[in-house]
Amino acid sequence: MEAGGAFMVLMFLGFGVIVALVLVFSYLSAKKRREALQAWAHSRGWTFTQNVPQLVGRWKGPPFGTGSGRKAYNALTGVVQGRQVVSFGYQYTVQSGKNSTTYQFHVVALSLPVPLSWLQLRPEGFGTSVAKFFGGQDIEFESIAFNERWRVEGPAGKYAYDVVHPRLMERLLWPDALGLNIRIEGSDILVWASGHQDVRQIDRYLVVLDAIVDSIPRFVWQAHGYDPAAR
Repeated sequence: MEAGGAFMVLMFLGFGVIVALVLVFSYLSAKKRREALQAWAHSRGWTFTQNVPQLVGRWKGPPFGTGSGRKAYNALTGVVQGRQVVSFGYQYTVQSGKNSTTYQFHVVALSLPVPLSWLQLRPEGFGTSVAKFFGGQDIEFESIAFNERWRVEGPAGKYAYDVVHPRLMERLLWPDALGLNIRIEGSDILVWASGHQDVRQIDRYLVVLDAIVDSIPRFVWQAHGYDPAAR
């Protein structure tokens, strides 16, 4: 075999070894992550489920409903203060010519007693894709400090002002809430963040979500067919 041909064979074999090592490393990392999540779930009395395809199409807003190869996985399910909670990893892939990019997210959703009208809060600076998707609008509030940190999108009318009242605006300026992506959609309120699922953030997310749900006025619930005082 000529020197050039031998070199090409060695290059091909070397590339194959590198690919194999990457695959093995990815497999072991994923396995280690699952084991850590299982241990965390056990410590909380929660349930771990590796694949949860039913969550892929449950919500319409971001990060859902875009890309291909959508997958919901490593779900941690439990009950906190009488409310059903699920934390899971979510990913999708975007193809651009011959290149593809996979995006990963950590999602935490808390169940509501009844479906509410949609409402989204994101850090100021994000676009209006969801507002356009749902036929809503970007909403401004009287608090300049709040408007500088949050972009609120929701249906036309007073619903957004009823939910995001001055007391909640003040709470959403606390450090634990700033920078989060939050949405009320159907019978859930959820928060999502880019990157792998991080159990260290679950309690923080739930504290913020609980604060929002607890602050929703009784008349808003009643308008949607539920009276919290009648529980």
